[in-house]
Amino acid sequence: MKKYENTGSKDTRSGFGAGMTELGQKNENVVALCADLIGSLKFDDFKKNHPERFFQVGIAEANMIGIAAGLTIGGKIPFTGTFANFSTGRVYDQIRQSVAYSDKNVKICASHAGLTLGEDGATHQILEDIGLMKMLPGMTVINTCDYNQTKAATLALAEHHGPAYLRFGRPVVPNFTPADEPFVIGKAILLNEGTDVTIIATGHLVWEALVAAEALEAKGISAEVINIHTIKPLDEEAILKSVAKTGCVVTAEEHNFLGGLGESVARTLVVNHPAPQEFVAVKDSFGESGTPEQLMEKYGLNSTSIVAACEKVIARK
Repeated sequence: MKKYENTGSKDTRSGFGAGMTELGQKNENVVALCADLIGSLKFDDFKKNHPERFFQVGIAEANMIGIAAGLTIGGKIPFTGTFANFSTGRVYDQIRQSVAYSDKNVKICASHAGLTLGEDGATHQILEDIGLMKMLPGMTVINTCDYNQTKAATLALAEHHGPAYLRFGRPVVPNFTPADEPFVIGKAILLNEGTDVTIIATGHLVWEALVAAEALEAKGISAEVINIHTIKPLDEEAILKSVAKTGCVVTAEEHNFLGGLGESVARTLVVNHPAPQEFVAVKDSFGESGTPEQLMEKYGLNSTSIVAACEKVIARK
């Protein structure tokens, strides 16, 4: 088993901020738009260094998406920023019509996603955003696992033409991917080779999957761990290659099990290589107020739940 070391916990939104700072220096066509959440989205440095390319639209998310779509016509590369529930659910019509349908080069960047938003409660803990965005034709959907990967994804999106959704979070989480690891949109990363079960994880659940793999190894179970940072386009080749070897799969995500990564994997398997699958995800419910740790424990989004799901799915082979 390849060991991944936690080089220091950081919030993934700060990885986005670092990526924007670098893009501001490297690409004069990159512009940033924010809906009254500069500090939360870590736009401070970009705004300070490039005020002529920063647009504070206030609490007017639909207007922000419309402005961003318009800016692309002049060759700009707009990155919009607000909380995930405001980035998707509140402005879905504008995204569908002005960005996706029109194939505009807008990067919709969303912080504070999932249960780990914590104490702000269910109204802000959107667990449907991946499903909303992946159903839009032509939309790229990315969900990063740590600071380094979020920064790398932000840089990669500036070079990618087309509408995209980048999802990240507020809490500090282990930073374990190499800082110099290339980010290839649509290409899964094999973190650990195994033979008994495939664990396919995204976002904050990737680190939990690695912890689970170590716990399974102590039980004599060999787990293959795949980091799916790009949910659309999905790396079906990597998934099918792994499951052909292990014969079963567990998907893990901080999202509703309806419409998320797990469903995309299930569709891939049904069409190409049917195999037993278990889902580690929120079971069709809203969240609630609590610390991120409390909520991840209550809703079963941790390494313990992944281990249990692996043992269950292996028994179904």
